[in-house]
This record gives sequence, C-alpha cells and structure tokens, in this order.
Amino acid sequence: MKKIGFSGTLDPITNGHMWVIGEARSIADEVIVFLSQNSTKQPRFSAEERRAIVLESCAERQWDNVQVVIVKSDYTARVARKHGVEYLIRGIRTTADFDYENLIQQTNVEVIGGAKTLFVMPPRDLGSVSSSFVKALEGPVGWNWTTKKFVPGPAYRAWIISWLHKEWQALFGSAAEDWFNRLTGADAYGGATRHYHNLDHLVHGLAEIRAWAANTQPAQRDADLVRAAFWFHDAHYGHEADAAVSNEEASARLWLASGLEPDAGRADEVATLIRATDHLQGGHVVHAMKEVLLGVDLAILGQDEEVYEHYARGIRAEYGHVPDERYNAQRTRVLEHLRGKAYGGTLYADPWFAEQYSEPAIVNLTRELAALG
Repeated sequence: MKKIGFSGTLDPITNGHMWVIGEARSIADEVIVFLSQNSTKQPRFSAEERRAIVLESCAERQWDNVQVVIVKSDYTARVARKHGVEYLIRGIRTTADFDYENLIQQTNVEVIGGAKTLFVMPPRDLGSVSSSFVKALEGPVGWNWTTKKFVPGPAYRAWIISWLHKEWQALFGSAAEDWFNRLTGADAYGGATRHYHNLDHLVHGLAEIRAWAANTQPAQRDADLVRAAFWFHDAHYGHEADAAVSNEEASARLWLASGLEPDAGRADEVATLIRATDHLQGGHVVHAMKEVLLGVDLAILGQDEEVYEHYARGIRAEYGHVPDERYNAQRTRVLEHLRGKAYGGTLYADPWFAEQYSEPAIVNLTRELAALG
C-alpha cells in the first residue's frame, strides 16, 4: 500500500496513537496524519501546536515517512481521498469502540464517498490510553510522573509547559512572559543537563504546594510566598567548584533582579525562603514559611518507589562527572544524614509533610543505601 491515513484531534497525542501510526508505517510507504480542527471543541493546544508535537514525536522515533495535514471544516475521510489515501487506520480497544467506528466507517464510505477504514487492536498495556485519559490525570501530586508513561516525550514536555504556564500566570499575571520563558528554557529548569532539578521537579513541587494549601488553608499571602520561592529556588544550578556564591544564593539574587515583586519587603521574604534551601546558610534563616518550603523540596523522598528511583537516577546523572567510588561515598553520607533526621522526626518539620512522607522516606532512603553498598 502506498499511503494510509490516521485521523484524530490528538490533544495530546498518546503512546496509543503512536502505536497505531507505527502499525500504519508497517503496511504503507507513507502515513498521513489528518489532524482535526473542530470549532466545537476547546483543545489545550492549537492545531499548529498539535501538528508540531506530532511531527516532533515521530522525528524522535526516526519516522521520516509521516506527514501531518490539518483538516478544517471538512470530513476527514473526504480530505483523505483528495490526498490519494484510500484507507484510514483506527485503533479498536473495546466492542463499544468497534460499534462507533463501524458507524463512522459506513458514513465515510456510503454518504460522503470518502476513504475506507482498517481496524487494528492495540496491545493490552495501551488498551485504556486515550487523550481524555491523559487529561484526567492532571492536577494531583505526582500527576506528571504518571502522565509521562502514556505520552511521547514532545507531547509530555508541551503538556507540562502548558500546565506550568497556567500556574505562572495565576501567580505573576501575564506581564512576565520573558521570565517564564527564561525559567523553563535551556538555561534553567529546561536545560539538557538538568536530570533532576528540572521541569519535572518544578511541576512536582508546585503540585505539592497546591496539596498543602488545600489541606491546611494557609493565608493566600503565605502560599504565594512559597510558590514564588519554589519557582526560583533552583533557577541556578551548577557544579562550579570555584563559584563565588552557592546555587541558592545565585537563585535568590536572580529573583531579586527579576523585579517580579514590586513590594521590596515581600521580594526580600521570597529571597529569604530561597536561601533557606541552602544547606550552608539555610540553617540560620528565620521565616514562618521556611519549613513548608523545605517540606516541598524534600517531598520527593517520600514518593512511591518508582518515582523515587527516577529521582535517584536523576541525581546520579546530574553528578555524572563524579567517579562512582567518590559519588557513592558522598551520597551515602547524605542519605544517612537524611535518614537519621527522618528517624528523629525532624526531616519534615512541617506537620503536613511529616504525616505524608516521613515513613515512606525512611523506606526509600534505606533501599538506596543498600543499593550503594
């Protein structure tokens, strides 16, 4: 077969969609993805953004025989015929899917004279994956780690950037887009060498703050101070041995230079909270929200095993320049220190985080220590 088509809204494209496209590539020389632009729907991403995400996802897998056509105000099956496509391919997950798709197939062929449909059945692990399923995951603590399993890399990155953008605008408004782009870009959390202190870390922490605020009902002012500090607390993250100031101090100074908070007193409070995450000077910092921010930053230690292992691998990758023997010795000291605090009930000084994460953190830290030998 020369050409085969695949259609959908793809907001976002999932690994299930990618599987169907892969099946299409196995039976045709060329695959055309027909991307629906439906004025009755309100997708997260524009048609052009979705097109770019699909192409990037295919390029990531080195699929060079896939193109994307945006369908506007027309029947996809009819547009397919205009592009020389005789067959569309669709994934069938359930009998309900088949009944629906069979009806659409009959309409496509008998009513509008469009392309016919081939049906394929995805593997069991992709049987429940859909765009709606992925959207429903958004919000709770750890949602990003779960979502990552079900969408290709470019779709995942676009999704969390979109989520972060909403969080940013809720806090700082729409007048600081340049700083949002800077923090999520290659020189900060979006950097290629950021294996843990990256966009995932940013999303996870902001979700933790949401959960803490929802359950403890702090003053809005206090919650916003913590949010602002978390946005900037790892904005600078380097390993320069001869650096004049610590990463945390550099991040605090970057925050102060941003001008995002016009009130000098509040700006200084945020800088104080950022400095509280510095193991060298943080112990001397005094602020009512200090223990909350530290709880957010250390909450990763109390996640489920899969998320914690992802974190541990990320930390090792960020210190990839350190030889194994030296890394294992230094990491062991850090983990033993953290576990000792957890046993003593001081790892999480804020009650909310202590209740949620103290015991799981001990389990995770103990397991990593055993792996380090």
